[in-house]
Amino acid sequence: MSSSAEPATRRIRAEVWIVLGLSLGQSAVYAVISLLAQLTRGPLRDATATLNRSQSDRQWLDLTLQLLGIGFSLVPVALALYLLSLDRDQPGPLRRLGLDGSRPGRDVMWGALLAIGIGLPGLGLYAIGRALGVTAQIVPVPDTTYWWTIPVLILAALQNAALEEVVAVGYLMTRLRELRWGPWIVLVASAALRGAYHLYQGFGQAAGNFVMGLVFGYWFQRTGRVLPLVIAHTLLDLATFVGYALLADRIGLR
Repeated sequence: MSSSAEPATRRIRAEVWIVLGLSLGQSAVYAVISLLAQLTRGPLRDATATLNRSQSDRQWLDLTLQLLGIGFSLVPVALALYLLSLDRDQPGPLRRLGLDGSRPGRDVMWGALLAIGIGLPGLGLYAIGRALGVTAQIVPVPDTTYWWTIPVLILAALQNAALEEVVAVGYLMTRLRELRWGPWIVLVASAALRGAYHLYQGFGQAAGNFVMGLVFGYWFQRTGRVLPLVIAHTLLDLATFVGYALLADRIGLR
């Protein structure tokens, strides 16, 4: 590597650590600690992972904190896109990651197909994990719901999809490729990160999300487009969050 390339390499490495430390890397560390804490309390089959828990018992404060949490969680997405925009010899970050609206019909179609392809096996894997005792019981919504709960859950689904797919797939895989990591190592690294920050849900869900990361990462490597992944992830979370909120009381889930 030439001496002129060394400063750029150091900058990219620092970038990656900062972006991950502010977002999904931080989540992965907390997920590991959460898993260890649960294992010291008892078996995973007795654990519960609430994905969108209430932030306060006062309705207005709960809504405020939920919206603030969603908004601040998108800051690393803006940071990642901004850092990519500094590469003057490359297209803009939206075009570079395939987040532009140049082919909306195809992106929506492939997003829906990816959601179906991941979602149906995911339900089976969750059931198997619960039966084996390696997955916590997942509760996608808080116990107390209000008139604004479903709109906020929709925003949370969009936020999760944007954060995970832009940072863990688009940004991370682009930067690791620029650091001359091999394509399979880049793919596994992205998938491993996805699995790691889901460890608080148990080993079964971490494994399932690792597989999802392999599929989504391979898609990005082949197509260069993140938008179908954002769409797929949003649809998966909408089905989980909103579906649970609408059906939980009817089918006795809470």
